[in-house]
Amino acid sequence: MFYNVLFSVRQKAIAACFLLLLIFPVVATAQEIIPLYPNTIPNSKVSDIKESRDKSNPGIITGTTCPTLECYLPEKEKATGTAVVVCPGGGYSVIVYQGEGVTTAKEFARHGVAAFILKYRLPNDLTMSDKHIGPLQDAQQAIKVVRENASKWDIDPARIGIMGFSAGGHLASTEATHYNKPLIENDQHTSLRPDFQIVVYPVISMQDSLTQQDTRNRLLGNEPSQALKDLFSNEMQVDSQTPAAYITHAADDKVVDVDNSIRYFEALRHHNVPVEMHLFPKGGHGFVFGQKNWMEPLFKWMENSNLMKAQ
Repeated sequence: MFYNVLFSVRQKAIAACFLLLLIFPVVATAQEIIPLYPNTIPNSKVSDIKESRDKSNPGIITGTTCPTLECYLPEKEKATGTAVVVCPGGGYSVIVYQGEGVTTAKEFARHGVAAFILKYRLPNDLTMSDKHIGPLQDAQQAIKVVRENASKWDIDPARIGIMGFSAGGHLASTEATHYNKPLIENDQHTSLRPDFQIVVYPVISMQDSLTQQDTRNRLLGNEPSQALKDLFSNEMQVDSQTPAAYITHAADDKVVDVDNSIRYFEALRHHNVPVEMHLFPKGGHGFVFGQKNWMEPLFKWMENSNLMKAQ
């Protein structure tokens, strides 16, 4: 690495991340926001892309280049020892941080589950050397950070899961099926495997007949090879070691075809991976914004899976 008088190029990128933490401070109910990478951010390039909040909806973030984890810890008397990394959606174009991230994390903490919102890097050729692995690097690093700090946060290192919505569901399922191919530094050989996965109206497939086209274009480019489409079609990457899954979707989803969830369910079942799927007949894409009690079946699954105490 070559250094100039003050900062290397990568040091400047890290400094920008810390500046963003000052611009977007911790909200009152979050205990901590931490940079995902303590030093160098892998696979990153310095660019003029700036992170910002949508003016009409500050809960939506664009231009993310500096990944973080925002921690929501339960009260000690309610704590179950279970933790989940939450990946909000947004088509790999934006991050629906408030509606799918903060709201969900608060509900988990209220039920005794530690929640960590992952603000992952959005794939962009201007900010990454290889954009199609950038979000996955961040998901792997998130599991690594939570597992290595489990004692600090009173978490059982064998009960750490990952959850994602829409494109975030693609990211979560990618981490759940690609954990054994590390894309980050891991000197301690920490397990990058989530102990469970939760996917909500997820993009699962990158195949032409099933994928959400805009999401695929942003992650893999406009003309990806068949090999790349297969690699990131997570229904094709399931094996017997894939972590247990909870899947939920609305049958009338016009944005992400429910067959994404159905194909994933079938792949998991055929590999004898424990899986439960809950389909709403109506609700469309983003039904969590209109279904007040959509998490009740999820919490029941977590209780039955010994991930949560009965309420």
